[in-house]
Amino acid sequence: MNSIQNKKILIGISGSIAAYKTIQLVRLLVKKGAEVKIVMTPAAKDFVSPLVLSTLSKNEVLADLFAENTWANHVQLGRWADVMLITPLSCNTLAKMAHGHCDNLLLSVYLSATCPVIAAPAMDEDMWHHASTHRNIELLKKDGVSIIQPGNGELASGLFGDGRMEEPENIVSYLHSYFQKDKGSLLHKKVLVTAGPTHEAIDPVRFIGNHSSGKMGIALAKECRDRGADVMLVLGPVPLPQEYEGITIIKVTSSDEMYNACHDHFKNTDIALMAAAVADYKPEKASDQKIKKAGSETPELKLVKTKDILKSLGAIKEDNQVLLGFALETNNEKVHALEKLHTKNADFIVLNSLNDGNVFGSDTNKITIYTKNGQEIKFEAKSKAEVAKDIVGTILNAQAGI
Repeated sequence: MNSIQNKKILIGISGSIAAYKTIQLVRLLVKKGAEVKIVMTPAAKDFVSPLVLSTLSKNEVLADLFAENTWANHVQLGRWADVMLITPLSCNTLAKMAHGHCDNLLLSVYLSATCPVIAAPAMDEDMWHHASTHRNIELLKKDGVSIIQPGNGELASGLFGDGRMEEPENIVSYLHSYFQKDKGSLLHKKVLVTAGPTHEAIDPVRFIGNHSSGKMGIALAKECRDRGADVMLVLGPVPLPQEYEGITIIKVTSSDEMYNACHDHFKNTDIALMAAAVADYKPEKASDQKIKKAGSETPELKLVKTKDILKSLGAIKEDNQVLLGFALETNNEKVHALEKLHTKNADFIVLNSLNDGNVFGSDTNKITIYTKNGQEIKFEAKSKAEVAKDIVGTILNAQAGI
């Protein structure tokens, strides 16, 4: 289902070189059946033509706060819209919004809007990482504004880094997921999520493990819960999430325990998201006593393969079930991810590359999703909470044929 059709979307454009992307964004939204109206700051007109935008949106573009035909619109527009999308959000407009300034039409509409507000920042890397920018972003979040995190890429300065406005296609996907979320897009769905590492015992005090924090899987569990799903989280040996109301948690330690928990519940699952970093090997036999360091002998540790949870679930998966796995790679990333997609009989594989950094323990991630239908969907680096939205949104978009 196209959740964007017939939605009333108010786009606010501020002065940034990234304003050129709004041309494609308006085109895509209108093609999806949305009714689009646009307000601009005076500075934005230096970057993108109001005539082009009005032609594409089939509505007059407004920019002058004190013009006779726009004076009352700062109240009407914020009541008319289902959502106000400020894109690009420049550093200057961000600061004004955070501190309640009202010196142009866009800000007037924002301050009087009764609809939800979403913003997609765009600025150079040093500006994006400045402490004052992050303070202002946090103020907007406290005011209820949803932030589409900027990506990492080529910037107007010629540098490569954080601050690049999200691409129009991904903003449309975000809006699709956002509107589905309002409708309880996963209501009555049962979702199984795995998260964290597994610890494979050597003896009562030592184990084989990895650096997984569980943050990605936990973010997925929360996102599915917030969309109305009945969520079961099989969580490896990491601290419990602070906010887990509405999520059923099964704590496990070893890969065998995680395997058993998944198989106990997979039959009744609609969507399974296998985000845990399960150990590939375990000691053939664990000592029931602590192994002492004594004498000159060095003990030998024989390893055996652990059970392949993803492959085992793929082997019993029904046509009406969705199975998603993760691939953490260091070389030939795409080849290995596609191999895993097909050999495990998964519907989606999320590729993380250690070459991109920011995987284990980080609050951010950069992913590419491969689908069984041959799609390759790349995303810029962003917070794991936003990555979770992208992953769930991709699943729902695939089910909707989008």
